[in-house]
Amino acid sequence: MAKKKILFFTGDYAEDYETMVPFQMLHMVGHEVHAVCPDKKKGDTIMTAIHDFDGYQTYSERQGHHFTLNATFDDINVKDYDALMIAGGRAPEYLRLDSRIIEATKYFAEANKPIAAVCHGIQILTAADVVRGKKLTAYPAVGPEVTLAGGEYVDVPATDAVVDGNLVTSPAWPGHSAFIAEFLKLLGTKIEL
Repeated sequence: MAKKKILFFTGDYAEDYETMVPFQMLHMVGHEVHAVCPDKKKGDTIMTAIHDFDGYQTYSERQGHHFTLNATFDDINVKDYDALMIAGGRAPEYLRLDSRIIEATKYFAEANKPIAAVCHGIQILTAADVVRGKKLTAYPAVGPEVTLAGGEYVDVPATDAVVDGNLVTSPAWPGHSAFIAEFLKLLGTKIEL
């Protein structure tokens, strides 16, 4: 298997599982993953949030963990990366306001490189105008944004993932098994047991 270099966007109050689990799983199978956040450096931490589905009309939120970034945002060159991963949670809400995040996301879409986004991470995709004509899913509250951005929102269980070309999306962290498996397929990763 060829080792891939993956750029991973996350930030303060990104969802804990949607940051830590993909980061760890991608490292576990041998890929190089650079977790970055604008205006933060390698060794800085972000605060994550734990979102849970407790039977209320929306998810609940609790303080998560301090997650240490392993690369400096200002040092990245998107052309050095084979794929992009975007964490969900509240971080995408403010990350999508950063023009550097938007330009980087557009690069991956235009280069037809694999992109994986989960939950509210899809807000970065809609802000970058890269979902037009694509089928994708997201946390249901983000569905209207997908439609307004010209994408086709697919309502699937939280345990599922949707793939359209180079794009894999999932509604939330319960879908990690399907989400990561589909992203690994896009990366050409083969795991032999």
